[in-house]
Amino acid sequence: MRIGMEEYAVVIDSLPYGKSTDVRREPIAQIVGEDYFTLLEVTPKLGIILAVGDRIYIGKGPRDKVDHIKSRISYFDLTSSARAELERALKRIIMEKEPYFVSFFNKCGPINIRLHQLELLPGVGKKHMKDILEEREKKPFEGLADMNKRVALLPDASKIISDRILEELTGKSKYYILTRPPFQKEEGQFNAQG
Repeated sequence: MRIGMEEYAVVIDSLPYGKSTDVRREPIAQIVGEDYFTLLEVTPKLGIILAVGDRIYIGKGPRDKVDHIKSRISYFDLTSSARAELERALKRIIMEKEPYFVSFFNKCGPINIRLHQLELLPGVGKKHMKDILEEREKKPFEGLADMNKRVALLPDASKIISDRILEELTGKSKYYILTRPPFQKEEGQFNAQG
């Protein structure tokens, strides 16, 4: 499980007039964090229009485009446009942070005596896990393309990562290896898992 504060995020939807269901209509944007894939709603500074695909600073220091973080949201709070854009944003983040994900494949280990972190990845079963472990023992992977080349019949590594992140964001997973555990709605309130 990964926990920490996001520094940068990618805008996946911009609502200049807010949501139609909001009592107080103000501009908001739905974003995904680059480090922990946290889903958030932010309010831009007065006069700033955030566009889909923009990379914005949301850390603790002075922010140039974001006035404040409105709230952490779940995957199911995303607009349909944000859901459609999320996969594209994830692919972009994965390619920009490729060394982190290559390191994950080179260093990940077992969760318990029966389950390895690699087996949690969509499309990776016992056979692919064994192949990945054997290949990384010979020589650590240098990139995702290197991994795709060296592990026979493995689905595209960036797609595997993206699919796993989406699975974790929707709350369909028991283990959170790439994201922060999502909020779960219980009795009308948000509670963080973990």
